[in-house]
Amino acid sequence: METRESILPSPVDATGFFSRPGVTFLSDNNDSFMRINDQPYRVLIADDQPAVLDALKLLFRSHDFEVDTVRSPQVVLESLALREYDAVLLDLNYARDTTSGREGIELLDRVREIDNQLPIIVMTAWGTIDLAVAAVRRGARDFIQKPWDDERLISTITVHAELYRALRQGQRLSAENQLMRNQGRTTFVAQAPAMRPVSEAIAQIGPSDASVLITGEHGSGKEVVAQMLHAVSRRADKPLITVNTGGLPEGTFESELFGHVRGAFTDARTDRIGRFEMADGGTLFLDEIANVPIRQQARLLRVLETGEMERVGSSRTQKVNVRVISATNADLKAACANGSFREDLLFRLNTVEIHLPPLRERREDIPALSAHFLHKYTQRYTKQIDGFTPEAMEKLLEYYWPGNVRELDHTIERAVLMCREEKIDANHLGLPSASSARTSNLSDMSLEEVEAQLIGKALARYNGNVSQAAEVLGLSRGTFYRRMEKHGLYVPSAVKKEK
Repeated sequence: METRESILPSPVDATGFFSRPGVTFLSDNNDSFMRINDQPYRVLIADDQPAVLDALKLLFRSHDFEVDTVRSPQVVLESLALREYDAVLLDLNYARDTTSGREGIELLDRVREIDNQLPIIVMTAWGTIDLAVAAVRRGARDFIQKPWDDERLISTITVHAELYRALRQGQRLSAENQLMRNQGRTTFVAQAPAMRPVSEAIAQIGPSDASVLITGEHGSGKEVVAQMLHAVSRRADKPLITVNTGGLPEGTFESELFGHVRGAFTDARTDRIGRFEMADGGTLFLDEIANVPIRQQARLLRVLETGEMERVGSSRTQKVNVRVISATNADLKAACANGSFREDLLFRLNTVEIHLPPLRERREDIPALSAHFLHKYTQRYTKQIDGFTPEAMEKLLEYYWPGNVRELDHTIERAVLMCREEKIDANHLGLPSASSARTSNLSDMSLEEVEAQLIGKALARYNGNVSQAAEVLGLSRGTFYRRMEKHGLYVPSAVKKEK
């Protein structure tokens, strides 16, 4: 089979994003959501005669088609499994000793099993009215008799390919409209090759009810992935409830998740609905799932297994229908090994695992992300800033981004506030040089040493303000204080500055 590769341009508008009201989705690699209609039509041609294939190949290429040619029914099926086509031109006869068209009719049925909307135009040198009617009745869109008329053949293929592409585009627009519902201004940027598995997983797993565990470093965008998974699901018109489990004190954990009744404990002056009830019919996103206390994990597991729960202080069992998406930056397998996380709970949470790469591994996304955050903050602060200087963009691209996308967000917000010119310059970003941003012997450092360095740098950057330093690293204040104490970085003055 001859294959002609093509590179699709980015599906972007003048601002660099594919936009619809309420949702922005940018991905050069994921065709599950969108495809540009101005690409050459791709046609698969099947015939057992090399001379016929050569002639058709020259004809279609002269009209700017992309062409793959094959000589047997089996290779037709294999080709359809590997690539996407806008039309198929099938010969009805492949064995030299038959003129019945039986092989072609059987192949037509097989192709329609793969995609019953794909336009199939059949062709034979032994065309009869009966054979043509049989092919059309089995799903062929048209019938071409050899020797063919070039103009009619090109016109026929073009019309059906254009209609098929319009139909697919309509279906993808419908998926995008589903993305719009209840998502505010959700933006998902995924141009980098490292993001392709994430985009594909969202498209494939999103519509299901499967539990998903999203892993990745702090600030890498795990909540945005959770929003996208919910947006493409059948639950998109129901609520998406987010819970930062790492920020819940152990004493109020059950009350927050399951609710409580009046009088259940000293401060329970009224009944309270929990997050599981709020998410009934929709999706519950449990962020920092590794921080759930071991004593509470059994209660969480029961709800996931049975869909049943009781409010604190109540004996009445309630049924809830909730899809659970969770996220963590921790190694849960290691946590299971050391006994701090239940293995059976992990099995329930990670039916599918999506790993989100850090920003330094998807630098191709930095310009688009920066443009998005620039637009966001110029709108918020009503400032007129027209992009970045080359020096500023170079600085953004070379920086190590230990805080990932969240740190980029904060950096652009600061730059917008500091900038008084038409464009953001490097000095507005407040970023260190590449050499100082990354320790030269980083590969020789232990994970704990890297963590201590990041926490220390975050504190220095925000002048000891624990809240801001914790936020940029994606930690709750309580978790941040514990990490500070662990690494001997506890700074009393930092507490005083926040009081």
